[in-house]
Amino acid sequence: MTATTRVIGRLRSTAPGKGVVRVEDLYDTDPHDLWSALTEPDRLARWLAVVDGDPRPGGAVTASFVSGWKGPARIDVCDPPRHLELTMDPGTEEETVIEAVLSAEGERTRLVVEERGIPLEEIAAHGAGWQAHVEDLASHLSGGGSDWAARWAALTPAYEKLAIDLA
Repeated sequence: MTATTRVIGRLRSTAPGKGVVRVEDLYDTDPHDLWSALTEPDRLARWLAVVDGDPRPGGAVTASFVSGWKGPARIDVCDPPRHLELTMDPGTEEETVIEAVLSAEGERTRLVVEERGIPLEEIAAHGAGWQAHVEDLASHLSGGGSDWAARWAALTPAYEKLAIDLA
């Protein structure tokens, strides 16, 4: 595969009609810097989402993702610099859980992001979206920019192929 079609995510089905997207990548930074990029509002807004509200465990926030999704979220776990978990659209039929786990690997840090509870008919779009987001994070960490929408569009066919066997 070329860099354009490299797929770093996995898709799987769970409960009837629901699935999980899991993406992971290795970053040339330490866990504290990566945690800062995931949790500090100014940095987070540069690559993923604008977040407003009460950013503590149990706190409610509103997130406006670069993908266009906007809605409420609850912070369920915040264990710096290792583990962050949020429930998106809590208490609704659209509820999903996003979990980020960081682990040091020498001078680098591995990030695993998993979103659970996604309707299977939307899972390919979420897979492409999460890969584009974590690639944007790498670009942010190196001081570069990104075009999330273009990368999402380029990745979507590969994720649609992965999703075929899940239905």
